[in-house]
Amino acid sequence: MSNLPYPAPNVQLPRDGGETINLADFRPSAVVLFFYPRDNTSGCTKEAQAFSALKADFEKIGVIVVGISKDSVKSHDKFVEKQNLTVPLLSDEDNNVSEQFEVWKEKSMYGKTYFGIERSTFLINGQGEIVQEWRKVKVPGHAEDVLEAAKSL
Repeated sequence: MSNLPYPAPNVQLPRDGGETINLADFRPSAVVLFFYPRDNTSGCTKEAQAFSALKADFEKIGVIVVGISKDSVKSHDKFVEKQNLTVPLLSDEDNNVSEQFEVWKEKSMYGKTYFGIERSTFLINGQGEIVQEWRKVKVPGHAEDVLEAAKSL
C-alpha cells in the first residue's frame, strides 16, 4: 500500500455476540487488526488462539486486538465458544473493510482460483494511523512479533 504511516480506513462492523464495533471508539488506544480467511480452520484457529493467549500482554501496553473475517456473526459465536477465544471477531460479510485494507485477493488452491482474505495484520496507533502492516502472514510466532512491534508505540 502507501508509505507508513497512513490513515486507517474506518471500520464499523458487527462482532461475535452481535454488537457493532467502531474502531475509532477505541482511540486513543492503539489497535491490532488481524484479518484471517475462515473460522475453525487450522491456521486461523492457531492465529486466533495465539492472539487470545497474548490479550493480557497487549492490554498491559494499551493495545486492543481485534480479528476480522468474512464469516457471519453466528459463525464467530461458534468459533469463539469452541476455541475459548477472548479477542473480539468482526464479521465483514460484504468484504467492504477487507477491500479497503486491500486484503481481499485472488487466491488459488488445488488448481482452482477463488477470492478470499489474505492473512494480514495491521498495527494502528492511537491517532488512527497504520504504522505497521504484515501481509501474507505465516502463523507461527506472528502474534509474538506483533506484540513486540506494539511495544514500540
